[in-house]
Amino acid sequence: MGLRAEASRLFQVAVAAADPAGALRRAVHAHPVEVPPQGGSYIVVAIGKAAVPMAETALATLGGAPIRAVVVTNYENARPIVGATVMAAGHPVPDENGARAGDAVAALLETTGKNDRVIALISGGGSALLPAPAPGLTLADKVVVNKLLLANGFEITEINLIRQQLSRLKGGGMLQLAAPAPVTSFILSDVIGDDLRAIASGPTVAPLGTRADAKRLFETRGLWSHLPASVRAHLEAPELPAASPPPATNHLIGSNRVSLAAAASACGASATIVSDRLVGDVEAAAAKIIVAATTAPETPTCLIFGGETTVTLRGAGKGGRNQELSLRVAIAMPDLGRDWAFLSGGTDGRDGPTDAAGGLVDARTAERIRKAGADPEALLANNDSNRALAIANDLLVIGATGTNVADVQILMLGSKS
Repeated sequence: MGLRAEASRLFQVAVAAADPAGALRRAVHAHPVEVPPQGGSYIVVAIGKAAVPMAETALATLGGAPIRAVVVTNYENARPIVGATVMAAGHPVPDENGARAGDAVAALLETTGKNDRVIALISGGGSALLPAPAPGLTLADKVVVNKLLLANGFEITEINLIRQQLSRLKGGGMLQLAAPAPVTSFILSDVIGDDLRAIASGPTVAPLGTRADAKRLFETRGLWSHLPASVRAHLEAPELPAASPPPATNHLIGSNRVSLAAAASACGASATIVSDRLVGDVEAAAAKIIVAATTAPETPTCLIFGGETTVTLRGAGKGGRNQELSLRVAIAMPDLGRDWAFLSGGTDGRDGPTDAAGGLVDARTAERIRKAGADPEALLANNDSNRALAIANDLLVIGATGTNVADVQILMLGSKS
């Protein structure tokens, strides 16, 4: 098998390891949910890119009481579920359907009584899919904020800290609405380090910070004046004392680390997990990959990375963090004296506002772009990685996967000559 084909195979193994249905079945078996007392119901709320398979699994597993369920996912992953209301919404930029979905979730949770048992099924993407603006804010306000966050290199934990301060449901908001019913959450992590407060902006856990922390993040980047006046007023308002939340139990059922381990196992003895925290600026991440390549053993080697980088937009092109990382490696990788292939992909099957999951490049990618009459460096400077990789026929397009555990990078190295 060629290096490109092997990189693609290992990526698919990593995605399969994050299968939400299997992960949830195992978790429910290990941590059974209490059957509601007489007169109570299961209240199922599933949010995120893996919401549909998680909800289907839950509905097939639960018994002994009526079930009321609302499922919110992205457009690509939406499909009908018998016994549940499925709502599709925008990602990564919130939209009106997401606002309606937030209202539906809030309305369902506000009906709960002490005999009900709330089951929250949470996966990556849930934050943008369920905007639920705080009082005094609008969806338009949140769209402006979200675009600023995505375009200015904020890391996922910073993004979700800010989102929590602008939402009714995030940062434990779901718990407040569900009171007095207890909540059990099953969580598929797309956050490096698996901080439950950051996954889908932590609807069933304590917030990551305060309004003052969110304001400070904007001020540090010089973006405070770019915010709508209503958002600035909200973040400068006094903190409200939080009511005591109802009992909550959170179970982590899958993560990026699990997927990296699966890929390494499938590769065999030549595999090394170099880093499960490839985060921060995409240019710095590319430099780390190149260092790993130049210092790797001379025998055939598979180097595996995982994480979630950030891109600062300086041009008008189209792409995503995985496509840009792939293009940067293709342009900057030195002559290694050996064959190589590099894949960077989002496990959800989508990278930025494109239909690609990322890129799969090799030592001749930049050459193919130039032979086609384009300038890879100029395309990179314009943040136009999607076009560059399309020219080289190096886009990684796999379609929506129904899961999301951040990004996986596979670097395949042949024997050194």
